[in-house]
Amino acid sequence: MDNLMDTTILKMDNITKRFPGVLALDNVNFNLRQGEVHALLGENGAGKSTLMKILSGVHIPNEGKITFEGQQVNLNSPIAAQEKGIAIIHQEFNLFSELTVAENIFIGREFRGGNKWLLDDVSQADATKALLEKLNLEISPYTLVGKLTVAQQQMIEIAKALSVNAKILIMDEPTAALTESEIKSLFKVTNMLKSQGVGIVYISHRLEELAQIADRATVMRDGCYIGTVDYAATTIDELIAMMVGRDLGTIFPKRSNEPSEEVVLDVKNLNRRGVLHDINFHLKRGEILGFAGLMGAGRTEVARALFGADAIDSGEITLFGKPVTINNVHEAIEQGIGYLTEDRKKEGLALGLSVNVNTMLSSYKEYSNKFGIIDENACFDISKELKEKLKIKTPDLDQLAGNLSGGNQQKIIIAKWICKDTEILIFDEPTRGIDVGAKLEIYELINQLTAQGKSIIVISSELPEVLGMCDRILVMRNGKITGELEAERATQENIMKYATLEG
Repeated sequence: MDNLMDTTILKMDNITKRFPGVLALDNVNFNLRQGEVHALLGENGAGKSTLMKILSGVHIPNEGKITFEGQQVNLNSPIAAQEKGIAIIHQEFNLFSELTVAENIFIGREFRGGNKWLLDDVSQADATKALLEKLNLEISPYTLVGKLTVAQQQMIEIAKALSVNAKILIMDEPTAALTESEIKSLFKVTNMLKSQGVGIVYISHRLEELAQIADRATVMRDGCYIGTVDYAATTIDELIAMMVGRDLGTIFPKRSNEPSEEVVLDVKNLNRRGVLHDINFHLKRGEILGFAGLMGAGRTEVARALFGADAIDSGEITLFGKPVTINNVHEAIEQGIGYLTEDRKKEGLALGLSVNVNTMLSSYKEYSNKFGIIDENACFDISKELKEKLKIKTPDLDQLAGNLSGGNQQKIIIAKWICKDTEILIFDEPTRGIDVGAKLEIYELINQLTAQGKSIIVISSELPEVLGMCDRILVMRNGKITGELEAERATQENIMKYATLEG
């Protein structure tokens, strides 16, 4: 293993990439050894994806050279990169849900045997089984990919990479949607690949997690190379300072307010058959209430029930001292509830519409006259004000929301609910897939909202986030609330105790 780690398999020297009006990469250097996990770090927009797209043959650099296994190479297409043994697993999987596991792994390289017109289904299934066994996956080659979990689909992507004898594997935010146990399984597979001499480029914003798996880290900022460090010899604070160009101090900013005793939301005996069981809790004005638990515990289901997205079978909801019935999303919004969904791209934003339109989506009624004619100038002015207030990085308000970074997309959704003057905000995985600098800005926004008297529910799978931001924490398991912890006595250990508690 030590010998492997001394062998440099890849060198990228002085890589420069220009797009119209943008210098995306400026003389960036990166090298990878056999059998190492090399973390690639940086804020959104730092140039990580562009550099990896060059390595995987999607983009061609304007300047610089790439040396692979001691030979200078020209990776001018994804096929050229694949032929060299370079594979990439994107955050959004490149799989066909209606095809089988075997068909997905060998798509475009199907087993034909001696007859080019007929598929050798048996040999293809056998080859698939062999790959799956390597990964300790007990899945039939004939299973439709659409029926697999997210974690299983990720393993299928890794199996695809192994099927082309990948020497370099690029993993982009591989744990973003995985549970703790699934992450452990992924790390086992990653260590297995390391032992076989595969060089792994690992892109992630979860710096604590990387300590378990990364050997070295290269940091980028604003399209430039900042430095490469041994992960074990570097603190998280040092890495953050390299990434953002400033010392963030604590990542969780101090609050200027304490919650009042006024209860703005009271939930009693909320039930949804097979999903939620006797959910009871309250939310105070100016409070940040955390929901913790493992994936599938029922946290998002509570949020969706409160927001009218899913019907409930029984239970009482009291808002601002008055019993209410919430039958749909429209009624929830009119009652003063906003929801930042965990899937911002599918449910939170209209990606093909502008920043301006997305900001105003829930508020056009307030900016229209009795004939339904919208005051576009007033809408533009409020969008501009919120853009500046929330520090949304966009060339202009006409920019499509889908073209912005994840952190800026989150801010647009927050802007939408601020525009609506929503009293209760539910943030479901508010910092998933965004960088540490953007995280800090989101946390500061949440604190500002509570200081204005808004009340916040935060659902998060990142325990440090829940512990660092919330006044109280409710822990869920199997659709039930199994524990309630005040911030001062909450620890990762007692949260996990309640999250895994039987009964």
